[in-house]
Amino acid sequence: MVTAAEALPGRPTPFTVPERHEVLGTPLRGPWPEGTEVLYVAMGCFWGAERIFWRLDGVVTTAAGYLGGFTPNPTYEEVCTGRTGHTEAVLVAYDPARTDPERLLKAFWENHDPTTPNRQGNDVGTQYRSAIYWTTPGQQRAAEATQEAFGRVLADAGHGPITTELAPAGTFYYAEDYHQQYLHKNPGGYCNHGPNGYTCPVGLLRQDQVPAQVDVAPPND
Repeated sequence: MVTAAEALPGRPTPFTVPERHEVLGTPLRGPWPEGTEVLYVAMGCFWGAERIFWRLDGVVTTAAGYLGGFTPNPTYEEVCTGRTGHTEAVLVAYDPARTDPERLLKAFWENHDPTTPNRQGNDVGTQYRSAIYWTTPGQQRAAEATQEAFGRVLADAGHGPITTELAPAGTFYYAEDYHQQYLHKNPGGYCNHGPNGYTCPVGLLRQDQVPAQVDVAPPND
């Protein structure tokens, strides 16, 4: 990983992005309905990752961008050098009355390989690392609980440990406009995401309803 001292300088001005989501018709930058919460995930190339989340019930909007590094308002080309420290991330704004972090993270874990540090298939580099960046305590609890649960599933199947970065969200920089909802605009475009063949068990209760020190068993299928 590049250090803050080594990172590219970037620029003070953000990129102009479309006002509305190409698929959902909702504001890309907000404002969103009162109570909307935002979770950020990184799981390789953000084109396919964003499409996974805009299809989920309860999602208000999604956006492609850069998070987890040092360079302000980086370009795609700069991020791909590995000298900004950022991941290719997806903003997921959602209605907590219709979905919850566990269900969102279930889709996250089941649609990429979280055991390959800085790599998803042929995409290699620190910008392709797996990461969850939270904005609420409930999201943090969900990230930690689902990571532990899915880690057991993978271990039982003989796979290595999860290397996903878990951290509070820093500044999210929107990617250039042509990246937003890329696979809607380019249906035949590159996508490196899909089911990895394993199921992430989520608890019977939302994590913010689970008392401390209480283990919640996964539901019976």
